[in-house]
Amino acid sequence: MGDTQDWTAAPGTAERARSVLAAAWSCTVTADGAREEYVGAHTVTDDGAVRLTVPDDGALLAAAICAPRQEPSAVLEFADAAPVPVRDRIRARLWLAGWFAPTEGSLLFRPTRVVLRQSCGAVVVDPGEFTAARPDPLVGAEPRLLTHLADAHPDAVERLTRLVRPESLHAATRVAPLAVDRHGLTLRIERTRAHGDVRLPFHAPADDVAQLTERMRVLLTQASAAACPRALQRQRADGDR
Repeated sequence: MGDTQDWTAAPGTAERARSVLAAAWSCTVTADGAREEYVGAHTVTDDGAVRLTVPDDGALLAAAICAPRQEPSAVLEFADAAPVPVRDRIRARLWLAGWFAPTEGSLLFRPTRVVLRQSCGAVVVDPGEFTAARPDPLVGAEPRLLTHLADAHPDAVERLTRLVRPESLHAATRVAPLAVDRHGLTLRIERTRAHGDVRLPFHAPADDVAQLTERMRVLLTQASAAACPRALQRQRADGDR
């Protein structure tokens, strides 16, 4: 691999957790022994609190009113699904434990414990770091960007695989864009019975879509340059046979 693989910058755990929260459209709430799914019913404040709109006569509102203040009274779960259809599509799960405070027309949930689970395992996120962190600036555009890359530019995805170590592509049946953030692009490499992920870091963070476009062009240029040495290696290997 080229020099692009020497820098492995990635979002911090708190930033990743806030990104999952910012992108989620639904959440599962467990409170007072009940488990309910809410779709399109929550918003997120700047400090990571969750404002949830629930029916006035619902069990969750009654549980929140009766719960002791500042004691964990509920657990909220959020799932982060890849925009492009891939095997094992859930990229991360976020659990927030905390308490609800009734406000006008909604419930305000403040987390006291934050747990993020990714493919590498579960990590407890410091609540202060979670509050101070900000979502990745590309999180809102990611679904559109990845689906466009996969559907309209499969040739570009193929070119990007030239930046991947050959052993990582062994027995690959499909390569698809799995995730993108300000620090880099992640590819999902699928095999018949398994899969793996490879991260292609950008040379510098991208804080908006315009910068991301430039970062992707750099990666594609590096991929084109990487093809020449590989072609020469194949020619030498064929000549030795």
